[in-house]
Amino acid sequence: MKKTAIIYCEGHFGAMDGKTANGLIRSSRKYQIVGVIDSTKSGMDAGEYLEGEKNGIPIFASLDHAVEKLSFLPNQFIYGIAPADAFLKNDEREIVMKAMELEMDIINPLHEFFTEDAEFLNQSIEYGVTIHDVRKPPQSKDLHLFSGRILDIQTPIIAVLGTDSAVGKRTTSVILEAALLEKGLNVAFVATGQTGIIQGAKYGVAIDAMPLQFMIGEIENEIMKAYDNENPDIIIVEGQGALSHPAYISSCGILRGSRPGAVIIQHPPKRKNLGDFSFMEMPTIKSEIELVENFSSSKVIAITINHENMSNEEIEDVVSEYENQFQLPTTDVLKHGCDKLISSIFKAFPEMKSKVLTN
Repeated sequence: MKKTAIIYCEGHFGAMDGKTANGLIRSSRKYQIVGVIDSTKSGMDAGEYLEGEKNGIPIFASLDHAVEKLSFLPNQFIYGIAPADAFLKNDEREIVMKAMELEMDIINPLHEFFTEDAEFLNQSIEYGVTIHDVRKPPQSKDLHLFSGRILDIQTPIIAVLGTDSAVGKRTTSVILEAALLEKGLNVAFVATGQTGIIQGAKYGVAIDAMPLQFMIGEIENEIMKAYDNENPDIIIVEGQGALSHPAYISSCGILRGSRPGAVIIQHPPKRKNLGDFSFMEMPTIKSEIELVENFSSSKVIAITINHENMSNEEIEDVVSEYENQFQLPTTDVLKHGCDKLISSIFKAFPEMKSKVLTN
């Protein structure tokens, strides 16, 4: 059975910095989510607020409010915010301490490691709870350098990249995985960030927490584990940040470590400036495609849309515009599904279609 969990996302649920909470509400293989804490949306249904369709997960004003209303205490307390500075505020420390006092295990996706905080560590020991620092890397002796093994496999590898952080790369990856599974294909998904790991991805590593010399090798190692263990028909690799992003190098590591045969790029047409760096303009989808294809041997085979601040009519217009301009299948997977993406994958890897027919 899944462990029950409540997600802390004060002031950010449904927004960019709430992407960990947003992702868990959309999909969680590991935990049964029983509530979200965000006083600015208290009383609402999390699914209805996020997707326009109720899912029975309530939003509470506080941890105390959740404890009062729930008929049981959740097993886990998940910090569901992904702030740019990646550190707890003082009032948030008090909430984490309270959660441990209530004997909830702590799931921490931040770069600030709670297991290295004496106050948190003592509290966890006193109340017999576990702290899991999702981004805490293994010791260097247990990390992997690039080996080149990935150069010898023939399994199609698809990377879902983007033009910025928090544009829906993981969401598109998970939805595409499900759509390919429905076709009868054996699909391996490799997470590269904290949210995918918390969601329960079987293979993955939070690459932005890796020492740089091991980043590429760790991605390769996770893909090779999936390849060896699952004998998959296709491997989907979640993207991070953007290759063009001035502050992040994760996409560089993903392209080098996964050596994808094809790339899907996710883009938010209405976003004018980079999410955490508002003083910088967003790249164009054209410039990102050119950069990816010049930097790697991979071809971009499709474009996916993040529809933030867009009407349905605007989505349709952008889809038509991009398909005409770039001659690439374009879709919004949350609105229109993955049919175009699957067709583009079959076109790039014709052997995939025969596997569908024989499964």
